[in-house]
Amino acid sequence: MRESYSSCLFRKTSVPFVMIDTLVQPKTFSKTIPANLEEEILRLKKELNAVILAHYYQESEIQDLADFVGDSLELSRKAASTTADVIVFCGVHFMAETAKILNPHKPVLLPDLLAGCSLSDGCPPHLFKKFREGHPDHLAITYINCSAEVKALSDIICTSSNAEKIVNQIPKDQPILFSPDKNLGAYIRKKTGRNMLLWNGSCIVHETFSERKLIGLQLEHPDAELIAHPECEEHILTKAKFIGSTSALLKYVQNTTHNKFIVGTEFGIVHQMEKSATGKTFLPLPPEANCACNECPHMKRNTMEKLYLCMKNMNPQIEMSADLLERARKPIERMLAMS
Repeated sequence: MRESYSSCLFRKTSVPFVMIDTLVQPKTFSKTIPANLEEEILRLKKELNAVILAHYYQESEIQDLADFVGDSLELSRKAASTTADVIVFCGVHFMAETAKILNPHKPVLLPDLLAGCSLSDGCPPHLFKKFREGHPDHLAITYINCSAEVKALSDIICTSSNAEKIVNQIPKDQPILFSPDKNLGAYIRKKTGRNMLLWNGSCIVHETFSERKLIGLQLEHPDAELIAHPECEEHILTKAKFIGSTSALLKYVQNTTHNKFIVGTEFGIVHQMEKSATGKTFLPLPPEANCACNECPHMKRNTMEKLYLCMKNMNPQIEMSADLLERARKPIERMLAMS
C-alpha cells in the first residue's frame, strides 16, 4: 500500500513546518464551486486583468490553463515584467512571495497557503542570521527556495538555472555561504572549485530518490538516459547523463535525438516534456519508500477548485511590510541583473 503524501512528508522531515507571518489567513469567503470551472477561471482572469503563473511541478490541468509555465528563474522574470493588475501564483509560498517582492503594489494570490517548501522551512530566519554572523567575511548567495526574511538577509539570490553563472561572477578569493540546499551547493562547488560553506538543507522530493531502484530501472531499460536536477544527492547525480534545472531538463529532451529518459526530478515536469517532445518515453525515478514521494505534496496542494476560489474571493493574498519588501528586493534584483 502506497503511503500518503502527508504521512511520508512528516515522517521524513526532521524540521517542523511553520507558517510565516507574510501570509494573510483566509476569513469567511465563498466556497461554491461552479460546474464549468475552467470557463469561470478564464472569466475571472479577464475580469481581474490577472495573469496566472504556474511552476512545472503543478498539476497538468493548472499548467494547461496558465498564461506562463516555467521554473523559478523564468517565473521571477515574468513576475517582474508583467503588466497585469493581479498575479495569481500557482506554486509554493516562497514563489508567491518573490512575485510580491517584485510587484509590491499588486495583489498576489496563492491558491493554498499551506503550499510550503521543505528547503524554506528548514532555513528559519533567526538561524540563518546566526549563520551569517558566524561568517562575516563570507558572501551569502542564497537559493530562491527560501522565505522573504532569509532573502532580506542575503547578498544575492540564485536559482538552479543561474547558480553556477552567478558564483562564477564572484571574485575567486571571496568565500561564499550557500544556502539552503546542500546538494545544489555541493554540485556548484564541485563545478566551480569555489570556497563555499553550505547550509545543511535538502528537498524532501529530491533527497528521496532511490539509487537501488535506479539501478533496477537501468537494467530494465538499458537504453534510457538518466536526467537529473542538481537538488538530487550526489550518488544520483554521478549516474546522470545530463544535470540541469527543470527548464534545462525540458530543453535537453526537446533537442536530443535520444528517445527514452529516467527523470530525476518532481514528475510534474513530464507533462511539458510529453507535450513538447512527442513520441519520447519518460520514466519516473522512484523513491526508496513505497510512496508518492517523487511528487511534491506542497505543489500538489494547489487545485483547480482552489485556483477558482482564490480568484473569486481575491484571497489568500501575500502581504509583508514595506521594509521587508525593500530589503528582500535588493538581492533578487542583483540576481536578475547577473543572470
